[in-house]
Amino acid sequence: MSRIVHRFTRTVPEWQPRVTPVDLASATPEQRDALKITPSNTKVSDYVLVLAHDPETLSVRSPLFNAIMYDPGGMSRAERELGAIGASIVNRCIYCAAVHASRHAQLSKDTAVTDELFARGEQAQLSPRDQAIFDFSVKLSQSPPAVTEADAAKLREAGISEAEAVDLILSTALFGWANRLMHVLGDPVRND
Repeated sequence: MSRIVHRFTRTVPEWQPRVTPVDLASATPEQRDALKITPSNTKVSDYVLVLAHDPETLSVRSPLFNAIMYDPGGMSRAERELGAIGASIVNRCIYCAAVHASRHAQLSKDTAVTDELFARGEQAQLSPRDQAIFDFSVKLSQSPPAVTEADAAKLREAGISEAEAVDLILSTALFGWANRLMHVLGDPVRND
């Protein structure tokens, strides 16, 4: 029996699409190109296969996602993941929160931050730098126009450079968008 997951955890649930994913065997050349399928790389998530119904958008989305989350310089990968977690908590995206909490724990080699986030949510008490990152990502996700210069000052006070702040804004905003796609296109499920 499958059931929709309703709580945050680092354990990544399955994702059950509402739209039939593109079948790799019958994908068009445009879809295969957007998916960047090579003979040695044929493991593609159902989520990305659903997005492949619009290969033009997917061919822009994937490089943008990779640049925001993985490019060197600026904010650390773990801290970008923290921005994604903040957005996912606000947007109640169980799947994305789990994926990025798992990555954060892996990158930081510590589960304390995600344990605290999932125990206390938006009231979590973190180190000053992590707290500034999380608080900013939550506020930006709740209402972008509500973010003020005072919020930027809190980032600077926590030792976050302008380049790092831009990375935080990008990772948080990216997940405001990604969370909404996940919610509309499918559900996180756990098989019991």
